Amino acid sequence: MHEIDDELWDEFHRVVNMTSRELADWLRTRSADDEDEALPDQAGTPTGRHVLGILGKRRTDLTAEDERVMRSVVRRVEDQRRDDLEPVAGEAHWRHKLMSMGHDPLKPV
Repeated sequence: MHEIDDELWDEFHRVVNMTSRELADWLRTRSADDEDEALPDQAGTPTGRHVLGILGKRRTDLTAEDERVMRSVVRRVEDQRRDDLEPVAGEAHWRHKLMSMGHDPLKPV
């Protein structure tokens, strides 16, 4: 068992504001836009698939690699957004990049 501290757990679930179903649907949609259709379990970016896996786990089942990805996603989303994460529109590619990590900048927190 790998211990995930409360602060990381809370921050990850604050910045990842898409449900696992929303993220899975988004990753499949993005992959369908590519030239060749990906297999459903291989749809989307590696980070997006890992976030989806984390969302499907209990906290007690998380690994050190899950923790690394959680920290990376929190840092990357916060680098792209202000701390308040208020809904904001931006260019489509910026929104899509964030959504591939589980964060929809147009969705209320």
